[in-house]
Amino acid sequence: MAGAAVETAPETAARNAPTGEHGAAWEAVIGLETHVQLGTASKIFSGASTAFGDDPNTHIDPVVCGLPGTLPVLNQKVLEYAVKAGLALNLHIAEHSKFDRKQYFYPDLPKNYQISQYDEPIAEDGWIEVEVAEKGKDTYLKRIGIERLHMEEDAGKLVHAGSDRLAGSTHSLVDYNRAGVALAEIVSKPDLRTGREAAEYASEIRRIMRYLGVSDGNMQEGSLRCDVNISVRRGPDAPFGTKVEIKNMNSFSAIQKACEYEIQRQIKAYEAGEPVVQETRLWDEGKQLTKSMRSKEGASDYRYFPDPDLGPIEVSDAQREGWRAELPELPAAKRHRYAEQLGLSIYDARVLTDERAMAEYFEAAVDAGADAKAVANWVTGDIAAYVNANRLSIADLPFKPTQLAEMVQLIEGGKISGKIAKEILPELLEQGGSPAAIVEAKGLGMISDPAAITAIVEELLAAHPEEVEAFRGGKTKLQGFFVGQLMKQTGGKADPKLANQILIQKLNG
Repeated sequence: MAGAAVETAPETAARNAPTGEHGAAWEAVIGLETHVQLGTASKIFSGASTAFGDDPNTHIDPVVCGLPGTLPVLNQKVLEYAVKAGLALNLHIAEHSKFDRKQYFYPDLPKNYQISQYDEPIAEDGWIEVEVAEKGKDTYLKRIGIERLHMEEDAGKLVHAGSDRLAGSTHSLVDYNRAGVALAEIVSKPDLRTGREAAEYASEIRRIMRYLGVSDGNMQEGSLRCDVNISVRRGPDAPFGTKVEIKNMNSFSAIQKACEYEIQRQIKAYEAGEPVVQETRLWDEGKQLTKSMRSKEGASDYRYFPDPDLGPIEVSDAQREGWRAELPELPAAKRHRYAEQLGLSIYDARVLTDERAMAEYFEAAVDAGADAKAVANWVTGDIAAYVNANRLSIADLPFKPTQLAEMVQLIEGGKISGKIAKEILPELLEQGGSPAAIVEAKGLGMISDPAAITAIVEELLAAHPEEVEAFRGGKTKLQGFFVGQLMKQTGGKADPKLANQILIQKLNG
């Protein structure tokens, strides 16, 4: 991709390295645990609904609550979505995996254990390509390793009441509607080095999941949650520092800010001779800082053991390849294709591929015969602005891709100007229809008859003799004045290229 550098060079790492107060180069080591809610209608081990926003404790059943005599049964759709997600992240799908019980005692866990996967997850050892773009800095590509993806059930939600702060709450309420909702936990390798890389990685994970249709990735509703593991060390060859986990980040900008704050906090602690302890910290959005929550548990604290109520999970070659065949073209592949085959800029390719629906709209217009760059300009500009302002999905827009292609072809064929296209666009966006038919009905077609334009130019020059004299006396900038007058007189319908040619010819006498 033109303009993008692949992240391999030591100088790039050095450029991104944070420095302490004494100017010493430090390196941050960051890994993300991303919890993606799989978009199934029912929960992972029961038929209870996963609908969001309903009254508390209305989507529970004996299986969710772990009542005696109940047995969990794996939702087949959860397995399908987990495997598809694993394939999209270039992970190796296990032929054999199992579920384990992760035991801890907290009020939001109705069974006092969580069904998860420990030593035999459904998928391991993959990677994704991330495009790291930041204002004022070079955009670059970086491959981020992914350790594993495993399936697990979500816990419930605690609401601390009686105060707007946890410390002052008088009692807690628990809602088990989320308990048992299917999650895919995606664990990255410690390959991230900056807050921006972490935010871009999380954003790309969300983008891939939405492309697949396995999750809506809605962070406000908790459909995608990220925990950051972060440490600092003195240079790339130094041993890893003490790892700290950060929770409670509900946006990509919060991930970036939390990382940047924590990097500097740890550097200052080390340089002051203070220890950095292994703990879980919370990101405080209001104060823009991290604060200590609790000491961090290790795997041994959870006393994992295989779940005796759930059998092993087997994924055959045929099943895996059948699901692979259903995968769409993914964002990174689209970005490369748009840049290499369609000649688009990195920026345009990035914007167009952010949402699958927008990419499909763009491609449909190009397939209808319109120039890719011209279509990209309309889709990322006026059309995207209208869709966002009216909170619409581009897929539901009355103005169809074939109609956009028709409008672009009218401009390129000299039938209408870009100005006329902008005039008819609001009607097209609201109602759809044929741009050519609207142009015809309103008499907005381009004037491209040389004789007609010559007559208008001659009339214009006769009406402005002083300006003509001044132009011929060397004030050539007056050409813009005459062009403006011509366009005003023709309602912007004169063929700009032809009009300029005739105008220059007549002005020069």
